[in-house]
Amino acid sequence: MNWLVGFFGDSANWSGPDGIPTRLLEHLEFSAAAFLIAAVVAVPLGMLIGHTGRGALLVVVSANAARALPTLGLLVLVVLLIGVGTVLPVLIPLVVLAVPPILVNTYEGVRGVDADLRDAAYGMGLRGRQVLFQTLTPVALPLILLGLRLAAIQVVSTATVAAFVGLGGLGRFIIDGLATKTYSSVIGGAVLVAALALAVQLAFTLLDRLVVSPGVRPRAERGADAAR
Repeated sequence: MNWLVGFFGDSANWSGPDGIPTRLLEHLEFSAAAFLIAAVVAVPLGMLIGHTGRGALLVVVSANAARALPTLGLLVLVVLLIGVGTVLPVLIPLVVLAVPPILVNTYEGVRGVDADLRDAAYGMGLRGRQVLFQTLTPVALPLILLGLRLAAIQVVSTATVAAFVGLGGLGRFIIDGLATKTYSSVIGGAVLVAALALAVQLAFTLLDRLVVSPGVRPRAERGADAAR
């Protein structure tokens, strides 16, 4: 507790290029960029595969790769291949980390829509794209948001690896603190990352309450239990 008070009570940690606001903004920039890229890639792809049933093997491979891929190892490999000096060495591992949960949950959400509902949509004269966006997507939205939430939390928590290649973010407090044996900085940085992850969790919970119909929410809860 004394370490936390010392870290957050030190005015030097709240100003300048190494201060908490600057490091937090850097962390959010890395995380937001990686998350948005992953979402742009994985959500449409998951919807397409779930709707057509083609390419399901890609989803299985993606899910298995997510469990086996060492993010730090991939970061080191990217650095060796393209060097440092840009954010790419950080963005690539984070995007690779974020794509599988979004892809898998989007696919499962669309694929799992009741077949009778699909047939009814087609029976009303809707075409393939209309069925996907007007019928399947609203029902699949809870699982899509679940995948986005899992990916966002993973990205925010893992973006600390940016410090390993000399970039900023909240990971600087942890890495620099370990290097100088300033353990108040290590603990403070870890608390900041945990608090940011909790904030992301809360934001997606509120978003879910705002955009998901209460009628399809129980399906999302079953999907969340399966994901755990």
